Amino acid sequence: SSAASDVYKRQFLAISKKVDTSIGLGFAVIFVLTITAPTNWAMNKYFLQDGALAWAGFPDVNLSFLNFIVFISVIAAMVQLVEMILDKFSPTLYQSLGIFLPLIAVNCAILGTSLFMQTREYNFSESLVFGFRSGIGWYLAIMAMAAILHKLKYADLPRGLSGFAINMIVTGLI
Repeated sequence: SSAASDVYKRQFLAISKKVDTSIGLGFAVIFVLTITAPTNWAMNKYFLQDGALAWAGFPDVNLSFLNFIVFISVIAAMVQLVEMILDKFSPTLYQSLGIFLPLIAVNCAILGTSLFMQTREYNFSESLVFGFRSGIGWYLAIMAMAAILHKLKYADLPRGLSGFAINMIVTGLI
């Protein structure tokens, strides 16, 4: 929906204008991805796949239709964990991230990592590494965006390219 894309656009662009905040958000995303990919792998392997419940005496049960719901629930729980940790140990960073921290849960990259891990049939260690490296990739992208937008803040741009327009051009190039 339009409202959801507007929220995501504000998350990506608003945080990426501040390098310090982007660093904090980047580390939060790395943590969430590193934890959720292997956790979702385990949920899929031991509960959701066809025949996964054979250990519980239900070999014919296939709960794979619950993948999205379970994956999103795990992601939401991990984001809550990050929020609690940041609030306890770094209240300044928690305050600077504000509303953008809970929005990690609706970030398509987080869910996409778990879905790619499942589609590619990674094992536990591969899903752990894949989650961590996906987080590093997201971190590098948000840091590049923050650095470029910080420099562009002081650039002499034509009137039609300033503001949101140059943000979209930089986003497209990244």
